[in-house]
Amino acid sequence: MITAVVQFALPTPVTLEEASKMFAATAPKYKNLPGLVRKYYLRSEDGRKAGGVYLWESKAAAEKVYSGEWKTRVKLLYGSEPDIVYFDTPVIVDNAGGATTRAA
Repeated sequence: MITAVVQFALPTPVTLEEASKMFAATAPKYKNLPGLVRKYYLRSEDGRKAGGVYLWESKAAAEKVYSGEWKTRVKLLYGSEPDIVYFDTPVIVDNAGGATTRAA
């Protein structure tokens, strides 16, 4: 598995309430998305940056989604190009689920 950390600058700072509304509007696009295990939406404390942490089954699955169309949509919605950094994710500790998972 891999984790992608996506960040982008916002044109103006947003409150936590504003960010929650923005993100809730896009959340349905990620439900049952092939290869996506989990997504966390992010907002910096000062409201100037936002993004997400995505857990993917593979880098290929992530790259398929992070196509030109996705990047264009992010830029239109939030006003800047996203920065994407990939990390290998060999072990996951899930305290809520009570499990530790090792990637194959």
